Amino acid sequence: MKHTSPAKHKIIIGARVRKARLAARPAVTQDDLAGRLANLGVAVDRSAVSRIESQTRFVMDYEARALARALRVTVGWLHGEG
Repeated sequence: MKHTSPAKHKIIIGARVRKARLAARPAVTQDDLAGRLANLGVAVDRSAVSRIESQTRFVMDYEARALARALRVTVGWLHGEG
């Protein structure tokens, strides 16, 4: 497996995940988001959500799709488009 060093400028969706989570009404907690992801079949716990938001954990493509569904945004929006 290739090891890469996390660089905040490379992990671009973390800030958007946090923004979408807090913009939801009512706001979605990290634990709630982890539960929503589990319901979609993606095993990401609360601490992983925290690391995603702090841009220290890479996100796989299937996780990005599940995050978008759970937060009711598009994958493109998570990547800073539109």
